[in-house]
Amino acid sequence: MVVVADDHGVSAGMEGPEDVLTGLDPQQREVVLATRGPVCVLAGAGTGKTRAVAHRIAYGVRAGIVDPRHVLALTFTTRAAGELRARLAALDPAAGSGLDRVTARTFHAAALRQLTHFWPRTVGGPAPAVLDSKAAALAEAARRLRLRLSGPELRDLAGEIEWAKVTQVRPGDYATAAAKAGRVPPLAAAVTAGLFAAYDDLLRERHQIDFESVLELTAAILAGHQAAQVAVRERYRYFVVDEYQDVNPLQKLLLDTWLGDCDEICVVGDPRQTIYSFTGATATYLTRFTAEYPHATRIALVRNYRSTPQVVALANRLSRGSGGGRASGTANVEPPLPGPELVAVRPAGPQAEFTEYDDDSAEAAAVAASSASLIRAGVPAGEIAVLVRVNAQTERFENAFAQAQVACQVRGAERFFDRAEVRQAMSLLRAAAKSSQPEEDAAGQVRDILSGLGLTGDPPKGTGAARDRWESLATLARLAGEISAALPGQGLAAVTGELARRAATGQVPAAAGVTLASLHAAKGLEWDVVFLPGLTEGTMPIVHAQSPEQIAEEQRLLYVGITRARQQALLSWALARSPGSRRTRRPSRFLAVLRPAAAPRGRDRGVAGGSRARRTAGGAAPQAGQAPQWLIERLKQWRRQVAMEQGVPAYVVFTDDTLRQIAVLRPTTSAQLAGVAGVGPVKLGRYGTAVLELCARPGGEQ
Repeated sequence: MVVVADDHGVSAGMEGPEDVLTGLDPQQREVVLATRGPVCVLAGAGTGKTRAVAHRIAYGVRAGIVDPRHVLALTFTTRAAGELRARLAALDPAAGSGLDRVTARTFHAAALRQLTHFWPRTVGGPAPAVLDSKAAALAEAARRLRLRLSGPELRDLAGEIEWAKVTQVRPGDYATAAAKAGRVPPLAAAVTAGLFAAYDDLLRERHQIDFESVLELTAAILAGHQAAQVAVRERYRYFVVDEYQDVNPLQKLLLDTWLGDCDEICVVGDPRQTIYSFTGATATYLTRFTAEYPHATRIALVRNYRSTPQVVALANRLSRGSGGGRASGTANVEPPLPGPELVAVRPAGPQAEFTEYDDDSAEAAAVAASSASLIRAGVPAGEIAVLVRVNAQTERFENAFAQAQVACQVRGAERFFDRAEVRQAMSLLRAAAKSSQPEEDAAGQVRDILSGLGLTGDPPKGTGAARDRWESLATLARLAGEISAALPGQGLAAVTGELARRAATGQVPAAAGVTLASLHAAKGLEWDVVFLPGLTEGTMPIVHAQSPEQIAEEQRLLYVGITRARQQALLSWALARSPGSRRTRRPSRFLAVLRPAAAPRGRDRGVAGGSRARRTAGGAAPQAGQAPQWLIERLKQWRRQVAMEQGVPAYVVFTDDTLRQIAVLRPTTSAQLAGVAGVGPVKLGRYGTAVLELCARPGGEQ
């Protein structure tokens, strides 16, 4: 069985199989009870797919339908595999049913374990070493061919070779296959093919393999050696595969080799979140699963437990497509995305906001200022994300956040526990743990050790390597403090052991500041508030997306970005690259279906440099002016009281920005209040009377 991890709660302390059904919605129960034969689960974003999958495994084990030792749960990330194991452990805290013996691994981890085990007895000698990164090997292969390549060229070539390998294209066939697939290689196709061949030759000389070859060679050994094949198929007889929409041809080849004639497979995925087609991934295996297995059970999970109805409605509007998008002056009708629409379950939240800026600098400054406002209103910085189409966009936001003195962290460049300063700190912590006593303050010891590596009370000014190093150490200290609080009296050894376990399972700590990430790197994550800037033609969709298939991929990528938000999504675009330059950009075609059709528009003063911004959120922002400070404080005091009564963060009631706009306008009627950005129909009905009364009172009166 191949399984993956997700996001919504797990019930603990269950004993009988029927207890596993407690707290599941009707569709999740269907998944759990579909214990035999092929099962296809179309799981929309935030619908609790990992919960359903974990409970399905637990039910099958408790009911005696499956031996936990025969379950193989396949995921795409180490973090997802770790989350699934944690969920299974929560369903079986005493390990009485053996859920701790379920195997949950990534495709590569499962394949590498088998390759290492079977290589000596099938091929002979030690198994080849796995290459950490293709870049260095490609650089050496290029030098052999007398080619001088830049870092970006090497990265692009690595991606091209990965595509060729997962689609089973050999160097000699590369040029023809690339042309047929419509790919544009970083170098001439013939040169790329030659470099591809030289790269393979170099790895053979060094007895090394890359990650793609791990899958290919494992499949080859199992297909060519009966004893190895029998051993694996006897061990694994029950499969669950998560994120099945991202499976590529090489992974499908290996999966079919593992399965043989077995049809005990449950696949889970969402065709609306297929965003890795450029790497060779395809949703075809998911969408045609019932054609491959005509007797398969098909279940759709549609109840979204992650996001507010406003966010869900935004995602559904995008997924429906509809006409009206325009690019290069030509009408484009975007087709609906395949898959079921989401159904909102959570209480209402803030409306989405759509803001137009004169230039990139104004947009970045406004996003940083809005983030600062949210943080002041009670939103943790780690629950805010800025998601961009390409990594190159993050620099301007890093600079804007530094100017606004708001901590931020770029995600996706390097895994937290792989950072040099974190590895160094972990080494020192392990050494200190050997002589530490349980009664000593573990959190204090960690801070003392990290202070020797540069951790200070306040972060260094600006951005750069020093700030990045400080952020890493501060995050590690915070994480150690949380673990120490959860393990009272167990000392530094226990804290260090838990840190090592999280490093091994890919459990990356949440960012201490606002997260900056690409849309691709955000897959599988979620935040309370998500900013989606840069929504212009040429960026979203990206300029090289020309075919209908490529445009659809961009549409899905934006869908993934929207569905990362729990409370609110804020979308924006800038008409020019820099202040004073020509405003030649056009808003993304996708905004035509996202923005409310008849939303009134107003203009308010932009945050940066006197730039002007245009915002719509189902209502217009009031004309900027001087807000009475006494009224702002009165509104904030009221908001604090309401938030405490409802048990929600203050910003969920109204953001600081919305309160300022209300104070500027001082509305006297519901219609005027409804014109303030951030005051939708639900909030108007819920808070309108109280806000109008507060605005009507004379100054200073509470």
